[in-house]
Amino acid sequence: MNIEAYIPVLITVINAATPLLLAALGELVVEKSGVLNLGVEGMMLMGAVAGFAITIVTGSAILGLAAAICAGALMALIFGFLTLTLLSNQVATGLALTLFGVGLSALIGVNFVGTPVDALPKLVIPVLSDIPILGPLLFGHDALVYFSIAMVFVINYWLYKTRSGLKLRAVGESHEAAHALGHHVIRIRYMAVIFGGMMAGLAGAFLSLSYTPMWVENMSAGRGWIALALVVFASWKTGRVLLGAYLFGGITIMQLFLQGMGVNIPSQILSMLPYLVTILVLVLISRDSSKISSAAPASLGKIFHPTQ
Repeated sequence: MNIEAYIPVLITVINAATPLLLAALGELVVEKSGVLNLGVEGMMLMGAVAGFAITIVTGSAILGLAAAICAGALMALIFGFLTLTLLSNQVATGLALTLFGVGLSALIGVNFVGTPVDALPKLVIPVLSDIPILGPLLFGHDALVYFSIAMVFVINYWLYKTRSGLKLRAVGESHEAAHALGHHVIRIRYMAVIFGGMMAGLAGAFLSLSYTPMWVENMSAGRGWIALALVVFASWKTGRVLLGAYLFGGITIMQLFLQGMGVNIPSQILSMLPYLVTILVLVLISRDSSKISSAAPASLGKIFHPTQ
């Protein structure tokens, strides 16, 4: 078969990987600050419904994306207030945030179910987009695809080459030591949590405005949990998050591709494939707990008491 026949499949893999990459990069920054936010799924859904609703009402995709960012940031701010100010348990609060996001997004989007919207415009680059094979594969996507890849390098540079990134990593490794040095631990963590919410909101907006340009209840379909697993899979390294996102994106599309080929396997099992692989990867990684412990921020999930 001609390789050009596989180009649409590869393009679909890129689109499937983009929301995972956006959400996982945001969560990586959050966890680097020492905070564990399990509410990614809820924030994605709120970003998806907010972005879709505002786009439908105003006719502007830019306003829709802005609304998605704000929705994700607001959800993250709620999480931050409960865990960083009121010192509630991060795991329980994150799970509650996801349940809250699932229910509230369904309520807000009840009148938008099944309503189509124009997908985000593709950025067609003259000459480059016409190159055989590489043209449509690399130069025919919407802005969020390129933004997600660019953020891998931006976040990596910021974390390891800037003073503010060093402060965030210091807070994640030892909030007591960072506090003793005069760093404002709570403020730094608030900023990281809000950034993670903004990225999750964008990931949700990509789902409702580009990947599947319509609103469907619970359309994230567990992608928030896969993004959380990606951070662990990547050992909290940005480059590995990129590779992991495209790997899991490929697995997601592979189950659809196999169904289309008529493979004699129950469709339910094929639909489970991305999540089964996620569980398998986490089990394999957790076999060597010493590597996880050395890679994870030392203060991850620990509550900081400013009075201490």
